[in-house]
Amino acid sequence: MRKILSLLLGITIGGVIGAVLIAIFAPETGEKIMTRLRAAWQETLEEARQANEARRRELEQQLAAKRGITPENPQQQ
Repeated sequence: MRKILSLLLGITIGGVIGAVLIAIFAPETGEKIMTRLRAAWQETLEEARQANEARRRELEQQLAAKRGITPENPQQQ
């Protein structure tokens, strides 16, 4: 138990020190950094949505093929 607490304390202290150093030595203002982070986050979300949609279509096609449903024959056989 003591080792776990020491580990968590070390991680917390390291995170705080890292955050302070980043804030001190960052070449841009916090507002600019947050704007860039938001834009990157939105781009990542959009890419994930597109990948999700493509994978969903692919799986639907595979399922339809297994069931014998084709564009020419929309009814299940």
